[in-house]
Amino acid sequence: MRHFFTRRTPEFTRVLLVESGSRTLFDHFIPALYRFYGDRLEIDLVTCFAGLPDGFRGRVYRVTDYQGRAGRKRLYAELAGRGYPILGIICSGDSIMTKWKWALAWKVPAKVFALNENGDYFWVDWAHGRVMLHFALFRAGLTGSAAIPTIARLVFFPVSLGFLLAYAATVHLRRKLRILTAPDARP
Repeated sequence: MRHFFTRRTPEFTRVLLVESGSRTLFDHFIPALYRFYGDRLEIDLVTCFAGLPDGFRGRVYRVTDYQGRAGRKRLYAELAGRGYPILGIICSGDSIMTKWKWALAWKVPAKVFALNENGDYFWVDWAHGRVMLHFALFRAGLTGSAAIPTIARLVFFPVSLGFLLAYAATVHLRRKLRILTAPDARP
């Protein structure tokens, strides 16, 4: 994750997008990028889907073509060698390519931005720590009205687990004692 500790944003000339969520997000996002930055912008895509997003005209990397450890290493090396200054990942509620997107964010030396399901994005860097924290808390259900039941479940989980373990130990111990103290059934 290059540029994590800097506020500097690289120039939008080449972007690698990781389609790790709903295709409709990139169907709207990619044409908007081309409208804003013009034809000088090069966009490449890492995806697991068939077909292409609307308006896309770059190079496509399909994760199905890079199976196994050797394939993943080959993909990481190829993407790192292309020198992308910016990497965009979808961070929506969908669990599509979750391991791939974070591995690519780690392996590709680029400034990373995260795009949510509303089409909003934020840079994944130190300066946007509060935004990232709020985003993580929101995804974990720890904001708004969902926070109280989630926190209650987190607090009472150890108590519930302890009670269940104590109950199981008591039942098994009583059974063992009954077997040990029972008179032999031999005539």
